[in-house]
Amino acid sequence: MVNRKKIEEAVRLLLEAIGEEPERDGLKETPERVARMYGEILGGMDASAAQHLEKTFQAADNEMVIEKDITFYSMCEHHLMPFYGKVHIAYIPNGKVVGISKLARTVEVFAARLQIQERMTAQIADAIMESLKPAGVIVMARAEHMCMTMRGVKKPGSQTMTLASRGAFAQDEGLKNRFLQMIQ
Repeated sequence: MVNRKKIEEAVRLLLEAIGEEPERDGLKETPERVARMYGEILGGMDASAAQHLEKTFQAADNEMVIEKDITFYSMCEHHLMPFYGKVHIAYIPNGKVVGISKLARTVEVFAARLQIQERMTAQIADAIMESLKPAGVIVMARAEHMCMTMRGVKKPGSQTMTLASRGAFAQDEGLKNRFLQMIQ
């Protein structure tokens, strides 16, 4: 649970530390705005992906299900700067499927935390494996990190790609390649 009062105090201290006057007109309400923002963008800290994946439907067909281009926004735990991009998910049902919006909600749960992309990608795959018990799941995330764009090496447009494969996707290179071709 986000503690808004502590965030407000911290933002006031930060403003003072960089030489700003927290009581000037443009900044007076900034600590409150920032606290509300962190409550919104880090609201997944206490959320569970399982709640989104628990309602399933019977499916006789066990062919690959793909949901691609799920937009996400997250915050890098190293610099407290945003990273954002797209997640692509595929799974092979084992007699049951989940509503496709639930895959996007699962991404949101893990993106709305202080995160690193590698862990987020694995958490999404693990949550789907645990809840749906599919024959396999694969998750690819592609993101631009503002810590690489605005500071440090300053390379806008560079993207980081991560992949997590479980079950059949981890064991069958042909299946993994089929997924990668389909999301291109």
